[in-house]
Amino acid sequence: MTSSDGVDDNKRATLRRFAALGAATPIAGAGFSESAAADAGESDARDAITGYLSTTPGAHFSKIRDDLQLGTGETQHHLRRLEEIDAIERYRDGDYKRFVTAGRFDEFEKQTLGYLRRDTPRGMLIELLLNPDATAGDLADALEVSAPTVSKYAGKLEEAGLLSRDDGYAVERPETVMMLVVRHADSFGDRARKLARNADQLLEYEG
Repeated sequence: MTSSDGVDDNKRATLRRFAALGAATPIAGAGFSESAAADAGESDARDAITGYLSTTPGAHFSKIRDDLQLGTGETQHHLRRLEEIDAIERYRDGDYKRFVTAGRFDEFEKQTLGYLRRDTPRGMLIELLLNPDATAGDLADALEVSAPTVSKYAGKLEEAGLLSRDDGYAVERPETVMMLVVRHADSFGDRARKLARNADQLLEYEG
């Protein structure tokens, strides 16, 4: 349904849901003129992106655009403005441009978030946090993928510094990886929520 001002009601509801989170951040509204801030649509979209990235850090451009139901040009405009005032930062992850709240994550964490946004690497990391003794075969069975697929992504995770293959598979800096998964579990799906429910028992794990 479209309201009298031409804005899709579903889009408006989505923007306002995330804008409520974004408006609570210290950076909200900073660096913009009063006239720009007075534009409700502009403010809602800007705050929605800020709020969205607080719950879904490491999201790439297309996901931000699609989840917030914004146009391509609209998304580019607001991301650029938010970068200009140092509210968010962009980083390259292979073919993706990913975004996070500025100053919140170190390089290892940003690298980790990029892999957590990919289905198979995320599943491998989470399964290894839940079961540190899991073998390549165990991972393939749990994720319902082939052994070569596990091997391929294990190599990529090792190259990125997220996985050791010296003696089986072991997650590097497991407490940091677990913290990122647990803190943003709702944006990572059911396996992440399972990990979050069991986090207290798993914190004693030493990788």
